[in-house]
Amino acid sequence: MLVGDGIGQTIITGSKSVGGGSTTFNCFSFLKCGISASVGDGFIARDITFRNTAGPKNNQAVALRSGSDLSVFYKCSFEGYQDTLFVHSGRQFYRECDIYGTVDFIFGNAAVVFQNCNIFARNPPNKTNTVTAQGRTDPNDTSGIIIHNSRVTAASDLIPVQSSVKTFLGRPWQQYSRTVFMKTFLDSLINPAGWMEWKGNFALKTLYYAEYMNTGPGSSTSNRVRWPGYHVLTSASEASKFTVSNFIAGSFWLPATGVPFASGL
Repeated sequence: MLVGDGIGQTIITGSKSVGGGSTTFNCFSFLKCGISASVGDGFIARDITFRNTAGPKNNQAVALRSGSDLSVFYKCSFEGYQDTLFVHSGRQFYRECDIYGTVDFIFGNAAVVFQNCNIFARNPPNKTNTVTAQGRTDPNDTSGIIIHNSRVTAASDLIPVQSSVKTFLGRPWQQYSRTVFMKTFLDSLINPAGWMEWKGNFALKTLYYAEYMNTGPGSSTSNRVRWPGYHVLTSASEASKFTVSNFIAGSFWLPATGVPFASGL
């Protein structure tokens, strides 16, 4: 367990980036290249800021990568621009965390639930933000990114230029990319189409993107993409597949961590 004194009080920081000569997999902000942030099962971090200061023009610059199964991050902040938070693998849970970024800033192939989190899109150099880029390569894989009861809003640097920036909920990094936003506040920064292509028609028939009972000025699904893999969920039973209890079996292992969680919708 890694315990700090609070967001903005305990800060783990660095500036490794692809633009600075590192690779995406090894450019964690506070560790030497080739050493991951968390890989042992059951890793817990709370009350810490993980910050990559490479800046918006240095391409991929990971603040933290977690490959820890049954890992938990509680009241933490992840600050960067492109590729801020690498949810690499395993079952993961984020509660009351703040995540800042621009391009694909929550990405990876973990089975992960973000609950009661604040997601802040920043001002990107290329005028396009994508919140998620999920990396499922096998349709039988249980991975996916679930955003539940959270908020997606503009960071302070994006607010003055928000009208000139397109911000999307995600794009398919891999063939069977899976991402669900449910009961989440989506502010006016979200583009009406909601989702963005990776390249042409890649994965548009095989991805699984869904929205369920979101709120806010960016939550309307009337002008969303019409891809075969995009779904507007209207059934609680269907949405329940993506809860903490069902998606990451959290009711079995989260109580022992002492971190609060909602098991259902």
